[in-house]
Amino acid sequence: MDSSLRSSEWYSGEDRNAYIHRAWMRRGVPGSAFEGRPQIAIANTASDLTPCNAHLTEVAQSVKNGIYEAGGIPLELPVVSLGETQVRPTAMLWRNMAAMATEEMLRANPIDGVVLLGGCDKTIPSLLMAAASVDLPAVVVPGGPMLTGTFRGEALGCGTDVWRLSEEVRAGALSQEQFVKSESSMIRSRGHCNTMGTASTMALVAEALGTVLPGLAGTPAPDSRLLEAAHETGRLAVQLVAEERRPSTFLTKASFHNAIVALAAIGGSTNAVVHLLAIAGRLGIDLTVDDFDRIGAEVPLLVNLQPAGRYLMDDLQRAGGFHAVLREVRDLLDPSALTITGKPLVDYLDDARIWDPEVIAPREKPLQPAAGISVLRGSLAPGGAIIKPSAASPHLLSHRGRAVVFDSIEDFHARIDDPDLDIDAHSVMVLRGCGPKGYPGMPEVSNMPLPKKLLEQGIRDMVRICDGRMSGTAYGTVVLHVTPEAAAGGPLSLVQTGDWISMDVPARRLDLEVPAEELAARVPNAATVKGYANPGRGWEKLYVDHVLQADRGADLDFLVGSSGSQVSRESH
Repeated sequence: MDSSLRSSEWYSGEDRNAYIHRAWMRRGVPGSAFEGRPQIAIANTASDLTPCNAHLTEVAQSVKNGIYEAGGIPLELPVVSLGETQVRPTAMLWRNMAAMATEEMLRANPIDGVVLLGGCDKTIPSLLMAAASVDLPAVVVPGGPMLTGTFRGEALGCGTDVWRLSEEVRAGALSQEQFVKSESSMIRSRGHCNTMGTASTMALVAEALGTVLPGLAGTPAPDSRLLEAAHETGRLAVQLVAEERRPSTFLTKASFHNAIVALAAIGGSTNAVVHLLAIAGRLGIDLTVDDFDRIGAEVPLLVNLQPAGRYLMDDLQRAGGFHAVLREVRDLLDPSALTITGKPLVDYLDDARIWDPEVIAPREKPLQPAAGISVLRGSLAPGGAIIKPSAASPHLLSHRGRAVVFDSIEDFHARIDDPDLDIDAHSVMVLRGCGPKGYPGMPEVSNMPLPKKLLEQGIRDMVRICDGRMSGTAYGTVVLHVTPEAAAGGPLSLVQTGDWISMDVPARRLDLEVPAEELAARVPNAATVKGYANPGRGWEKLYVDHVLQADRGADLDFLVGSSGSQVSRESH
């Protein structure tokens, strides 16, 4: 057996251990499987409880075919799968666990490379975090978005139209019966959300990083070209092993620069910030939240997709695809950044074209001239907070209002529709206790539904501030990822209803207008503290004790930094 292969540590030789390793794998496998052929794992997040990834079993078969064709041995490896719509309290609580479990399985098993199959929000981030840490040759196959469904003659955007229609019900503009009827129209086919939510964002951003076969990301799940590309990715995985192309050999600060440019140009999810920070942290790359503002804030928004626009992911593919977007901002990309093929990302953009300028705006006529994520700092967010201007109301980007504070998501649900709640359209809604430690897991609750009485008055947006996250399919003038979070002693824990808060996005400021000496004398009220998570055992306790803040990617402190692909100690 080729002694240069990592798997040879298991399979080569004639001693008892090599015998055991080979014998237990000989279930119809030819002897040649152990004679110098790369062992390629297919880390598969397919699960019936992750409906957006359920089709990945079929995709895995195409990957297997490609691996076999190229001379490798494919080995399907089911890994932890997180269904965004299903798991409680929030999938983000287990992103780090999924990454850690995948890392350990890759490290523990006799494999030389891995193909990462993901789609739903946390699956691609967790897989990339794992691959970055174990540093074996690795390539991503995104599962792709679903096709567009329609209701009453209108296209439905997954997630985005759930928020919109549910608010219409609360406003009395849509019947409950019609709302429920739309449910069967929302999900038309296999695949993840068809908006520019977190799933679509992370697929495209993963390609911008260079970890996806160029041209694949954004291909709809039912499209036959996904299976074709999956086959080619299987072939590529064998080549990666032969050329020893591991994440650490091509993922650099330049790769993350390009990911940030892409994130802004597509109007991508704010969740990409915590995921990219976490992946960079695993690689030991010095990426900070301020890089997202410095690199991306002035990048024009070119993609007219919900929630920042009108269209959906299969429209993006039809209009020219991701490469057509990147070609428009080519001058903003770092040309030194390589892809999984060993060639620079920019080398793949020459033939890209925009076929529908309504979906992909040309650079000279952007949807918004500067729409990247903005980082706000000030007395309310000394460690930073973020806002997505492309999804916000322009008239609210500079705003001063009186705080209406909710101590937990339960407190919010209990009081938001109280007709006696002292709130108006100029108020600033504040929700705390929703950060990584406080909830725990940093749930997608920052885009708080507006009070029913204001919806009935025609109000559709207000300034909202929270230490949690929001769905990538959501929209509104929402300040989120406030750092430090309330449960970590941040100023957010000390805000009182009636305090004045000023926000100035152009100036990147978020301030609590309370004198410093008064703020220093305050302590969190009992209701605030009672709302914080206080787990006594298991994963939740490990998470709360070790999770970093949002500006560090909300990873666990002991997982930061790449430790390489050491072979596990021999079994005896």
